[in-house]
Amino acid sequence: MLLQFNFKNFKSFRDDATLDLTATKITEYSNHVVSIANERVLPVAAIFGANASGKSNIQEAFRFMHLYVLKSFLFGGDDTAKRNNRRSMKPTPFLLDRDSCSADSTFEVFFIDEENGDKEYNYGFSVGQEGISEEWLRYSPKSSHGKFKRIFYRCGSQLDMPGISPKHQENIRIALQKETLVVSLGAKLKNARLRSVWKWFEKNDVADFGKPFENFVISNQLPEGFVDNEAVQADVVRYFSTFDSSIIGFDVEKIDKGEDDDQDRYKIYAIHKMIGKDDVVKIPLKQESAGTLKMFALYPILQAALRDGGVLFVDELNARLHPLLVRMLTVTFTQLDTNPKHAQLIFTTHDAWQLNNSSLRRDEIWFVEKSADGVSSLYSLADFSDDDGDKIRKDENFEKNYMLGKYGAIPTMKLIDISHKGD
Repeated sequence: MLLQFNFKNFKSFRDDATLDLTATKITEYSNHVVSIANERVLPVAAIFGANASGKSNIQEAFRFMHLYVLKSFLFGGDDTAKRNNRRSMKPTPFLLDRDSCSADSTFEVFFIDEENGDKEYNYGFSVGQEGISEEWLRYSPKSSHGKFKRIFYRCGSQLDMPGISPKHQENIRIALQKETLVVSLGAKLKNARLRSVWKWFEKNDVADFGKPFENFVISNQLPEGFVDNEAVQADVVRYFSTFDSSIIGFDVEKIDKGEDDDQDRYKIYAIHKMIGKDDVVKIPLKQESAGTLKMFALYPILQAALRDGGVLFVDELNARLHPLLVRMLTVTFTQLDTNPKHAQLIFTTHDAWQLNNSSLRRDEIWFVEKSADGVSSLYSLADFSDDDGDKIRKDENFEKNYMLGKYGAIPTMKLIDISHKGD
């Protein structure tokens, strides 16, 4: 489980930002808290903020770290393919400050590896336009009560690896490139400890429904086995029945491929029961509502997260979904019977109703605010203090107070002037 994600100098976040999923000592919804390896961890975090405040940049920062860990072993070397891979994965620093725009970006996680003895890891790296400047990995066994031991530390060309076997140390030193992470390379070289860290990142996923192209790609991905496995289709029907009982099945037709098409394509029909008759009608899935299509697109990534564990970031979760559906999704992640692998859902939303729907703790609610200088900051409702220095009480009307601006992170409202005024 993810305990904490820290990052700095990435897009609109110039300064240190921390998303902390460890539970505070507040008392509401104690059933949300997962006790594991001497830690109390939360399965959900909801991030609120105005348009252009930087909410999506938190997800983008996590995505950047996630992809760099998984793929950086492809970046070293001088051939064209590796140069193109490197170019596509250069970080975007905060560009409105002369010092920051030329400085490295830093990413760090604290997490518990439940598949390998509930060890707690601290892993991070700093990366700039020329490659990795710093990288570190530490671990804390379950019995050590938060005391960390170094596995490796890298600074510039210096590399200390006390927690890695001499054989793998030699192989890593020979193959390591400036653009490549030790964790990524070590996983490829089959070092068990580094591969376990790499595998933790592999289980995580990021979905951005706010970007049209990515939304299109996600929406055209079918659940694994959906095409030819009726049991998988039945599982999807059961999933749909929790919010739309009108769909009773699916029909899949293969589309003839063109000469230049090397990928199989299918047309999906949703099967509905006709009113008053013992008959059914097939409706192309693409003609279903936008909300139904989004829930269909969410199914594979929700299923993977709840089946395997891991962290699921979703940007604009509320887009095209009823607030009660969003609430249902958050509740699914907070219940042990529906989330036995302790998967975590982190999502951005504009839906203020989620603040007062009796499904989120104060430490599961986060806000993003951007200053007049264009600098984004991230903070939790549990850590927020009012003008008198008092913490927010659990019986306050969070939705009302947020919309009134008590917690910040709302747009500055002015009349929109789109008139054409000539001289």
